[in-house]
Amino acid sequence: MTGNGSDRARFGPFEVDLHTRELWKFGTRLKLVGQPFEILTVLLRRPGELVTREELRNQLWPADTFVDFNHGLNAAVNKLREALSDSAENPRYIETLPRRGYRFVATVEWIEARPASSPISPVAVAPEISAEVLPKGPQAALAAQAEPAASCGIATNTIHPSVIHPRTWSRRVVGAVVFVVLLIAGAFLLRAVSGYGAPTRSALQRTRTLTAVTGTASPAFSPDGNRVALFHEGATSEESGIFTTVIGSDQLVPLTHDEGDCCPAWSPDGRFIVFSRYANKLHSLYVVPADGGAEQKRNAEKVLTTKSAAYTPTVSVSERKLDTGGVLPSHGESSWSPDGKSIAFVGPAGIYLFFLEDSSVRRITSAPPMSQDWGPSFSPDGQQVLFVRSREIGSPDELWAVPTAGGEPVRILAERGRIESPPQWSFDGRAIVYSSNRSGHPALWRASLDSPDSAVQISEAGSPAWSPAVSRRGYRLAYERLIRSLSIWQMDLSAPSDKRPHLLVSSTSDTDQGPGPQFSPDGEKLAYMSDRSGTMEIWISSRDGGNPYQLTAVGGAGTPRWSPDSQSIAFDANTPNGTKIVRINLRGGAPQVLTPDPLWGVCPSWSRDGQWIYFATDRSGERQVWKVPSAGGSPVQVTRLGGHAALESLDGKFLYYAKNAAAEPEIWRVSVEGGTEEPLPLVRPGTWASWQVVNNGILFVGPSLGHQAVLSLYDFTQRHTTTIAVLDRIPFWLGATPDGRIIAFDQPGQEQSQAMLIENFR
Repeated sequence: MTGNGSDRARFGPFEVDLHTRELWKFGTRLKLVGQPFEILTVLLRRPGELVTREELRNQLWPADTFVDFNHGLNAAVNKLREALSDSAENPRYIETLPRRGYRFVATVEWIEARPASSPISPVAVAPEISAEVLPKGPQAALAAQAEPAASCGIATNTIHPSVIHPRTWSRRVVGAVVFVVLLIAGAFLLRAVSGYGAPTRSALQRTRTLTAVTGTASPAFSPDGNRVALFHEGATSEESGIFTTVIGSDQLVPLTHDEGDCCPAWSPDGRFIVFSRYANKLHSLYVVPADGGAEQKRNAEKVLTTKSAAYTPTVSVSERKLDTGGVLPSHGESSWSPDGKSIAFVGPAGIYLFFLEDSSVRRITSAPPMSQDWGPSFSPDGQQVLFVRSREIGSPDELWAVPTAGGEPVRILAERGRIESPPQWSFDGRAIVYSSNRSGHPALWRASLDSPDSAVQISEAGSPAWSPAVSRRGYRLAYERLIRSLSIWQMDLSAPSDKRPHLLVSSTSDTDQGPGPQFSPDGEKLAYMSDRSGTMEIWISSRDGGNPYQLTAVGGAGTPRWSPDSQSIAFDANTPNGTKIVRINLRGGAPQVLTPDPLWGVCPSWSRDGQWIYFATDRSGERQVWKVPSAGGSPVQVTRLGGHAALESLDGKFLYYAKNAAAEPEIWRVSVEGGTEEPLPLVRPGTWASWQVVNNGILFVGPSLGHQAVLSLYDFTQRHTTTIAVLDRIPFWLGATPDGRIIAFDQPGQEQSQAMLIENFR
């Protein structure tokens, strides 16, 4: 136990309990046992100090243990670093002192052990918004219409030992029992009042729909975490607007009735909601009572449920437009300060604060030329405003924070993809949550302020997610996802006049993961991904999509690629030891795992002679293309400057690959014999999978010439691109026959947004 009487420590995004021998990252328990955990324990007890190899040997390897100590220690430290996402070359946590030992270099915060009989703290109540702090003029009517917010607190009596008189043994026992009962009752009352009930470590994080009603977007939590405001798209404009719902209910109560409304944010006392309305090509800020005001109360029966998709709208007389003094909002999003005195919004070339007391406006950021600042979010303590800075095309989006009292903003991180929606602070202000398309699909990521470059994906793989909202109480995260049914479409490029797509396979997946269609080299079969059996697996069908059958049953398979003889499939599969490259023969037999532990790999493809399988991994420190013998053997690194999703040319001379897994990646090439790695400046697909090597060039789909989705051919001989067709949207996957005459790609069916909820989010 440490000197402060605690066995619980926190460093970066990690928390460790040395007594129960558990390690968590962002609240998710990691697998770390045995000697790697023991080494972490020793290092944490002596942060900043050299722990020699001999000391570790004496503590962890008994004198009568006959092992190769050096090999065992090195292996244990490597496993520890892997769990911490650390590296020996650029250590954030464990520094190697060559031939001497190791030193823990990160700041360690020991979490105080909770006293057995500590008094119960009063419940913190958010400051009430009075009529005096609402803006003058029409907005003053809001305070009169809103009912006083209910507040609850638990009084605390401090008992001093000096005033406790001697009692008999029996009365001491009775008093102790009564005191414990009161403590337990107080704890339950505190949880009920605050809604902050901290989940136990055994409580699992789970994801579910926030409400069964679809067409819901931009969720925002009330201060107590028990209600959510969101936008709902109804059948008509008047049936659309800002609604509220209680967690666990499928009833939506309307507050506004305009399809141009969006982006609600609560006042800190839960009495008001600020939102944006887009009309006549302009954004405006409005405030409405969270209960809808007197008019809404008279129409409380007019709610939307899953059983009744229609209701009679009633125009609310309670909403009031905010006068921002001529500074017109340029975005819809806003954020209400924790003290209730100001609202952050996006204006011309910067972030502004609107002060409710006197309706004044103050600018707090100035976007550089060719840049835009947007997505403001107040920190939990109100001292900073988080925002996104988007620069010119080709530059990464950045997350910044600026002091609310004034001062220069500080950059937190540069994101590898596009940030899709306003970012949010974690409930404790120690991390940020945002949506990025860095992996091709919009997904939620969490980055600790201690190590912002080590972001962790927190949304479900393959399910597009954006617009995160973090509750200040209740350990909840809400976000918006897109419900779509993906299908495979094909197009005959050899048709001189009719280049219309035709449905090939319908409803392969209900998420954005899949289908990855690939024609076999002999032109007789089609391989694709589908979750129609409950998990994502590889399916095989005839060339026209008929006679489908499930090839794999591994509980998570993707990226199918054919062998040159059309008899085998290589794919990546989720396993307890990470994602592995697997080969399976269509004629039968057990699947063969080709990548050894601890190496992980994704996106396989075959060499034209069938002797090698290429794949992507970060074994060398960053993602590169490697290859492994198709019959099994030792992996070999191919690229040195970054690489992902490689495809060999049909003549077997060059290897083409995406530079990275981000959106709109560069396509590079290198000789299969090795040599210079060089980009193809004329090839820029929309995703790392929306391109395909064919006989005479590369087919790819990306934005071009003012269109959103242009199918082009890069000709190897002429070294120029030709526009082939315009699609409705950029597919994630593109497949093609070797001669380039037929293409297959994914397109969604009907799309609807839906608000989702993650419980026990830490």
